[in-house]
Amino acid sequence: MEIPRFLLGDNTDCPEAIFVIHTEFPRFIINLVDDEIEWLEEFSKEDEEELTHQTEKLIEEASLFYDREVERYQA
Repeated sequence: MEIPRFLLGDNTDCPEAIFVIHTEFPRFIINLVDDEIEWLEEFSKEDEEELTHQTEKLIEEASLFYDREVERYQA
């Protein structure tokens, strides 16, 4: 099975949240409402330094993915 790079997540316990799941390394779930990230990986110190540089780009990509999906749904 091929899993897309990003997935949308929904949960009725969090009706205001907009969850996007990033399925590739570094795996994470972001709530686009407040940009809170839950990392699904454990990182070494070296990884954390690299991750700091990637985080902003990953948040932007997750937001663009969400916008694209909403646009497709509304079309």
